[in-house]
Amino acid sequence: MTTPDDTAEDGIEIDTEDALNEGMGQASAPEHPFTLAIDIGGTGLKASVLDKSGAMVANRLKVATTYPMPPQKMVETLTKLVAALPEADRVAAGFPGMLRKGHILSAPKFNTEHGPGSKIDPKLVAAWDNFDLAGALAASIGKPTRVANDADVQGLAVVAGTGLELVVTLGTGFGTSAFMDGRLLPHLEIAHQPFRKGETYDQQIGEGPRKEIGDERWNNRVRKAILGMKALFFYDHVYIGGGNARRLNRDNLGDLLEQITIVDNTAGILGGVALWDDQHLAV
Repeated sequence: MTTPDDTAEDGIEIDTEDALNEGMGQASAPEHPFTLAIDIGGTGLKASVLDKSGAMVANRLKVATTYPMPPQKMVETLTKLVAALPEADRVAAGFPGMLRKGHILSAPKFNTEHGPGSKIDPKLVAAWDNFDLAGALAASIGKPTRVANDADVQGLAVVAGTGLELVVTLGTGFGTSAFMDGRLLPHLEIAHQPFRKGETYDQQIGEGPRKEIGDERWNNRVRKAILGMKALFFYDHVYIGGGNARRLNRDNLGDLLEQITIVDNTAGILGGVALWDDQHLAV
């Protein structure tokens, strides 16, 4: 078990959000395989270890995301972050971008000089292009590794497995994932598609715009976005998570709320076990 003294170096802290210790202190001994689950975010990097059932067997650790963040620095930072955690049998990581078989196809947050919304650095674009993040983490941590989009991993923790289910994450950007009868479908980068006034979903609903326009106008944009997702996917249910899900005005969602579940942000970690299932089309 990690303690505050163990994690004082390098800005690493124990994450004290609600539901952090879900599954800990269970009566029966945790069963292997243990999965080291990593949630890579634009403002923070988080990690914990999950047992076979998906219960945490250690406190969730976090460290702030710093910029610029080239791929090798990302790998080194994550390796330091997880060093104090119990040894795992495998690694599952969620990354905010487009991936295919562990290779980065887009890294919109980490191509920037100072984080989301700042100037894009062509050298960082080149460094991240087709970078084998799964392979680099496996080599550095010493365990087999799978990496998928962060919204995909969050969805793996929350979907019921019936019908067409959509997951939306509201954080530094606007993440999405889709599931059919519990199977993760190939990822679509909806965040970077046109939304309104010539701007993308990320540019209109991300954390930067929310701070600029305030929660009331931001909530109106979220409602419009969810209506758009309904017309696009004809979803049976939608789950909304991410750090800004707590800012949602449920009254503003109106009749949409009948098909919406607000989920805890810890899902970005808890979906790591399911990423190792072999049934998903996108892994």
